[in-house]
Order: sequence, then structure tokens, then C-alpha cells
Amino acid sequence: MRYYIISGEASGDLHGSNLISALHSLDPQLTVRAWGGDLMQQQGATIVRHYKDLAFMGFVEVLKNINTILKNIRFCKQDILAFKPDVLILIDYPGFNLRIAKWARQHNIKVVYYISPQIWAWKESRIREIRQSVDKMLVILPFEKEFYKKHNYPVTYVGHPLLEVVGQALNNTATGSYGDKPVIALLPGSRTQEINTALPIMLEMINRFPQYRFVIAQAPGQPEATYRPHIRGKDVLLVKEQTYDLLRQAKAALVTSGTATLETALFGVPQVVCYKGNAVSYWLAKKLIRVKYISLVNLILDKPALKELIQQDFNPATLAEELDAILHHADYIDKLQTDYTLLWEKLQADKPASLNAATAILNFINP
Repeated sequence: MRYYIISGEASGDLHGSNLISALHSLDPQLTVRAWGGDLMQQQGATIVRHYKDLAFMGFVEVLKNINTILKNIRFCKQDILAFKPDVLILIDYPGFNLRIAKWARQHNIKVVYYISPQIWAWKESRIREIRQSVDKMLVILPFEKEFYKKHNYPVTYVGHPLLEVVGQALNNTATGSYGDKPVIALLPGSRTQEINTALPIMLEMINRFPQYRFVIAQAPGQPEATYRPHIRGKDVLLVKEQTYDLLRQAKAALVTSGTATLETALFGVPQVVCYKGNAVSYWLAKKLIRVKYISLVNLILDKPALKELIQQDFNPATLAEELDAILHHADYIDKLQTDYTLLWEKLQADKPASLNAATAILNFINP
């Protein structure tokens, strides 16, 4: 079979790579062409565009880069037609992927969406686009099945793909060395603008907590040069391709909202969720977004298990207060670990998510 896969972020590259591995176990003769990253390439995909060239976050940033986005859409359509896939697999990245899904349906190309757009958070009206353009929706969050059922659109829950990834990492005994002090992990995001905004505030904690070793997880696809201006002259370590090893050893973590909050929770690391965006983009988001929380952990548990510091609340004084709480307040830490156990239980499925997704895709192609 010929598979064309589109993902536009680091998390999509991770889940896409595991999906390709699972597809290969069921279809040894597969051919994959993809928009993704290094992990998908390592699984044998021919990468057309790297996600690091696609990640535009927020309303203002999208407007600034609209010409590039439109050029990418035109190229993508031409590339799909030339490749002639048996199925088009879309991974999250809705602003781009829903446009491609609509076009693909018009050209009689089968469309599977793996990892639903977060239309339950905002733009619920996109359900009409999905119903008209997506042949098969595979969801990874337990509440998404009920959400789509409310809209009379059948979906398949496959479990969350991070469980298999983190589970493998937890069984890995190899460890890096970060010195003698207990470690605080800094995960300031995967996009340049996130890093430039969040990291300076996170680094303010170094002088306030001198008994700890601060370690930054360099995001996939980000060069060291992105971090260098912020860390110059500071007692902090930058590590590459060691995020999961870092989380296995971390006493606590400061995490920019996104998939990393869920990864950190699955490793059992107490964390503070941090977010500060462009003021105009955030104002518009507040008007449009319908959910109570910005972290996946809180959304899945449907309660404020993690402290979220957003916009003006994300400042050195408040961050120091919350970091102290997750390091030294035993009752808070114990309650958080209980919530993390519940999180694992809510996300589990009968088999690994990637295998469930691959099986569903093949059954869809060849019913």
C-alpha cells in the first residue's frame, strides 16, 4: 500500500513514526511519503517537508506567514496527486490538514484522520467539515468519543499513543548524568516564539533554587542557537535528544503547555504548566476557546490537577511560589501522584494505540 501522511509538529512526528512502524508490521511492502520529521524518516518515510518549517502558532503568526502557508498547500496537493496514495493519513495540524482533507475528498482520495483536531476546544462548527471530508476519524482522548457521538459522527478510540512511548522509556535503564544536585527539567516548548517567551522566565528560578540543577530539554528540530542567547552565562545545562531520560530523573518540571505536559505527567514528575503568548493572539483565543484548562492533563482529568500559569500569572514571583509547592509540599505532591495514576487508567486501551490505529486504517482500506 501507498500511504501519504501529513503532520506539522514534533508530537505528530513522534506519533507518525510509531504509526508507520505499526503499519509496517501489518503491511511489509508499504511505501510512505510524508510531511513530518526525523523520527518518521527513521521509520522509512520519504520526508517532503520538515515540521520545523511548518509550525506557525497563533492568529497573528499565521497571518504573517499566510503566503508561505498557501504555497505549501498548493505544493502538497500537487505532490499527493503525483504520489497517488491508497490513503491519506492526517495527524492533528487542523488548519492545514482540514483544507487538504476537503480537497482530497473531491479527488476521491480516501482520508483517515489520526489524532482529532481539538474542535471540542474551539471551532466546534468544524464538525461539518470533518463529516464532509474525513472518511475515518481515530481519536486518542477518552472524552472525544462522547463529543463526536453528540454530533452523530462515529469515531474509533484507539488509546493514547504516548502510553506506549513513555512505557518503553520507563523500562530503559540507561541514564544520563546531570551532576550531584536534584534535577529540575525545563521544557519551554517546541516553537521558537514559545522558547523566546518562556525560557527567560523559567531561568529566573536558577538563583532562587540554587540547591537544584536546572536542565533544558532541547526541542526536536530546534538548533542550539535558539537557546544560546538565553543561557549564556547561566548555570544551566542544555541537553539534546534526552527529554525522556531527563524526565525519568527530574524532581520537578516547568513545562510550556502542549503535549509535553502530558508526557511529564506520564513520567510522574510534578510540574507547573506555563504559557505566555502574543497579546493579540491570546485575546482572540480567550474569546473563542471553550475549554476550562490549557493543559491536556487537566482536560483529561476534568479538574485543575496541575497549576496553570497563563499570561501575566506566568512571572518569576508566581512561578517560584508554585515551584516551591511541587518540590516541598508533601500533601500536594501525593495528591498529584494519585491524579497521575488515574490519568494512566483513563488513557489505556486494549492494545498499543499505534497498532490499534494501523489496524483500523488497513481495515478501512480493505474492508
